[in-house]
Amino acid sequence: MDAFDGAEVRAWIDRFIATVLDRTGELTELDRQAGDGDYGTNLRSALGRARVNLDGTADPAAVFTAVSEAFLNTGGTSGPLFGMWFREFAKAFTEPVSDATLATAAGNAAAVVQRLGKAEVGHKTMVDAMVPAAQALRAAAERNAGPDRALREAAAAARTGAESTEQLLARRGRASYVGEHARGVMDPGALTVAMFFAAANG
Repeated sequence: MDAFDGAEVRAWIDRFIATVLDRTGELTELDRQAGDGDYGTNLRSALGRARVNLDGTADPAAVFTAVSEAFLNTGGTSGPLFGMWFREFAKAFTEPVSDATLATAAGNAAAVVQRLGKAEVGHKTMVDAMVPAAQALRAAAERNAGPDRALREAAAAARTGAESTEQLLARRGRASYVGEHARGVMDPGALTVAMFFAAANG
């Protein structure tokens, strides 16, 4: 397949929302161990609004705009960052959703979050999953792998990146305030990114 259509993009987001809502307790517990414990609550609130915004929507750009706006209206640090991240997908998806547009979207999105959050890979944040996923998508696009394979490779890279945060000492975000206490705890934002890419292929 050379491109995702609108129905596939919408199904991707629906699967992502369902997965995160099902695992909100897990994400909250990770944040409780390494932050202030409100991540799961904020995420559930954002995704509840996203479901309302998505009513009847199947156009890829409109789907990601709806999700972006839901996160931008969420409290905490991660909400606005995810909002800006999803906004870059919306911008890119005015073109057919191919491996090339996926790579552009993910690369631009990761760059925006890094600039706004002042985070780099290794800082124990969502960036630890975003950047590897973007790199995997770019490599797949250069091989003309197609969106299905590209997203599978991105999902694997995001998962590996999220898992790597367990042993990191946080340099950004709430976890940076608790030092060694957060070592051994996976960053919930990075895990959410991994869930997002994993949801792409069902």
